[in-house]
This record gives sequence, structure tokens and C-alpha cells, in this order.
Amino acid sequence: MTSLTGLFKPAPEVVDDKEKLVDLFRNRAELKKEFAALRNEKYQLQDRIKQHEGATARVQQKMDHLENLLLDREWVHNVVAFYQLRRLAAHCNVKLVRFAEQLKQQREQRVHSKTMGAWNEQREGQATSIESEIGQHRLQLQLLENQLQAEQHKLTTMNGVSRMFRGRSLDSEIKLIAARLDAGQTREQELLQALGKVHNLTPPDHGGLDDATKRSINLMILSFAQQLYLHFADDNLAELAKEAGEKSVGAVNYGTKYECDQIIERIEKRWDSMESVTDYADVLQKRVKFIAEHAVFRNDDDVVPVPATVATIYSIDANGVVKQSDANLLGDNYFGITKVLSR
Repeated sequence: MTSLTGLFKPAPEVVDDKEKLVDLFRNRAELKKEFAALRNEKYQLQDRIKQHEGATARVQQKMDHLENLLLDREWVHNVVAFYQLRRLAAHCNVKLVRFAEQLKQQREQRVHSKTMGAWNEQREGQATSIESEIGQHRLQLQLLENQLQAEQHKLTTMNGVSRMFRGRSLDSEIKLIAARLDAGQTREQELLQALGKVHNLTPPDHGGLDDATKRSINLMILSFAQQLYLHFADDNLAELAKEAGEKSVGAVNYGTKYECDQIIERIEKRWDSMESVTDYADVLQKRVKFIAEHAVFRNDDDVVPVPATVATIYSIDANGVVKQSDANLLGDNYFGITKVLSR
């Protein structure tokens, strides 16, 4: 009995040594890939740590340098004047950015309104044409219905003799009118669907500003930048603010405490007087005409003029007298204007 049981036992599976070897090499290759990925991640993290350490060291070096300047009795007033000039440069940049953004929004709104006006006019024209066709079609349908009722009444009121001679032709005429009426009703549904599609049309995207509009915006931004420059041109404040924005603290010596205090006082006075001036729109418009007369663009699709061609400053007084001076605001990137212009 035992021998018979052994005969019917399932034979043990024979494991192929080659398959084991293939699996082993496959697992080894996957492990090598994962190890290589982890090693690359480690190197990237080490590089980031070095970058952060370098940045931290540079910041600490600047802090130490600033602390030493503040501890120096001869330099502490220069530090205050330096950062007040930086504040002036930052304020001018903010005003320039705000002016440019408002100007761009106005022009975009104007273009959008013009596009929507033309689109609405076209859509209303299509809707009016379809509505007119529907009205005419319904009038024809009413006439067909009246004709059908008249012919049906005529058929029902015929006597036997008339029905024998004219009944068949009249019945054919009624069927023809009914078919025309069905076709007319189908056409009316098609017109109503077309009218619904016109009413549900999606408004178009105006596609942004064209090059001519961007040019006019940029010239107006230049005019406003000149307004800022002229307001702070006295005592060389505009150039000092630009210099402070480009150099590090301690790189410029403004003189004694008295001279530094004078700079700060002049900054506050000029800034306060500028905040009270709001009626310079006409001056900007007059100035932009002078700028546009001399502005040159390298290519037809360029929207930013060649800096050297807009390097003349136009000062316009209350009597309309124009005075010219030289300052390349665009080329020297006064008030960060290069990042403000439309592209």
C-alpha cells in the first residue's frame, strides 16, 4: 500500500539553476541602479549644503562689515545716508512699476473693449439676420397652414360628383401642401438652433497687445521715468540713488555727518513734494511726443527703443518751455526700468 501511495505522489519541481542565476543578476543590477541613484542624491545634497554654507558665509561677512561700519564714528552717518538713498531708489522703482502696470491694464482694457465691441456687433448682426429669416419663414408657414385648412375644408364639403372628378387631384394638392409645411417646420427648428448657437458663442481672446501699442506704452514709461529723474535731479539725488542701488554699503563716502544729514533732509523734502504733485499727465503726454520723434528701433518687431536714441531728458515747465539735458535712463537702467518695459 505504501508503495502505491508513493507512485501517485506529485513529482518534485525541478528548479532551473539558470533561472536562479538570471534572477540573481537582475536583482543585482536593480540594486546597483538604486545605489547609484542614492549616491547621486547624496552628491546633490552635499552640493546644496556647500552652496547654503557659502551663502551663509557671505551674509555673515556682510553683517560683520556692516557692524564694523556702524561701530565706526566716521562711517555710521554714511551708512544711514546710503540706505536712505537705496530707499529712494526702491520707492522710485515701485512708482515706476505701478505706473507701468496701470498703463498696461488701461491699454489691455481698451483693446479688450474694442475687440468685444466688434464681436458683439458681428454677433448681433448674425442674430438679427437669423431672426429676420425666422420671421419671414413663420409668415410663410402661416400661409401654408391657411392654405391647407382651406383645401381640406374644400375637400370635406365636396358632393359626390365633385369628389369623383376633383377629389383625387385635390387630395394630392393637400398632401403636397402638408409636405411643404413639414419641411418648413423642420427648417424653422434649424434656424432656431442656429440662433441659439449665435447667442451661446464664446467671446474671443483679444490676443494681447500688438507691437505698436507696446511701443507707445514703453515710450510713456520712459516719459514717467524722466519725470522721476527730473524731480530728484537737484543735488544729484537721482544719480546718488542709482549708485547706492548698484554698490555695497561702505563703497561710497558721502562726507561728514552734516553732509550726510543734508542728503537725508533733501531726500525727504523732495519725496514729500513729489507725493503732493498729481497733475503731470499733460507734461507726460507732451514729453512722450518729443521722445517718440527721436526713438529708433533696431527691428520692425522690436518694442524697446535703442537706448542712445532716447537719452535726452525733456524738462517742461508750467509755461510750456522745454529744456533738454542728457541722461541715458534706459541704457543705465535707472529705477530698474529695463525690467518694467513691455516686451
